[in-house]
Amino acid sequence: MELIVLWDIDHTLIENAGVSKEIYAAAFTALSRREPTEPAHTEGRTDRLIMRGMFLRDGLLVPEWSDIETALARAGHERLDELRLRGSALPGVHEALKAASVMSGWVSSVLTGNIAANALVKLSAFGLDSLLDLSVGAYGADAELRPELVAVARERTQRLRGVARDVPAVLVGDTPRDVEAALATGAGIVAVASGIHSPEELAAAGAPEILPDLSDTKRVLSVLESFAAHGRRPRTSSDRPRTR
Repeated sequence: MELIVLWDIDHTLIENAGVSKEIYAAAFTALSRREPTEPAHTEGRTDRLIMRGMFLRDGLLVPEWSDIETALARAGHERLDELRLRGSALPGVHEALKAASVMSGWVSSVLTGNIAANALVKLSAFGLDSLLDLSVGAYGADAELRPELVAVARERTQRLRGVARDVPAVLVGDTPRDVEAALATGAGIVAVASGIHSPEELAAAGAPEILPDLSDTKRVLSVLESFAAHGRRPRTSSDRPRTR
């Protein structure tokens, strides 16, 4: 049974303890020479959207993305030790990722709003990077909207790992945006209520499967295996309702 598993990072795999918002604030300050008037609005948004929103809310021109990405990467690298000190991997994450990484026919990677450099910072801080195939993941520099990242990850798994186009993909994440991205693209979704969103909020977004966290490895693998067995094919233009 083949499967593409795409894990969110913040509040799904790790607790960043506020370091993420400090990274955005530091990048904003480095580029604008002033502190932001309010914290970054995250909750499943991509880094492109988060940073653009910060500049627009403060009435500033949005810098070139290459400059923003450089500032974000620098701010993330500078806070690696702080993240290790204050943050943590969430319960069961090491075990769940290790179990998924050895499943025959599975590709286990990430789908995250973080740029690739900061995704690596966050995962390596807690020894999670070696348990994921990060080269085929989708990151916050790849698109503005989270649903668009699903196609990015699919293309990379096909091109770099030879995965067939009809292999099912499943997202694992903690926000309604994770749920919406899966539903919009025909991917499966395992929602985890380990962030700020309640099971009720995740269910209202359309999540059919909600776990409190990833601490029950057998349960996590059982749910993922059900997607591998039954599959969810990617949505295409031919799936759109026809009009007469």
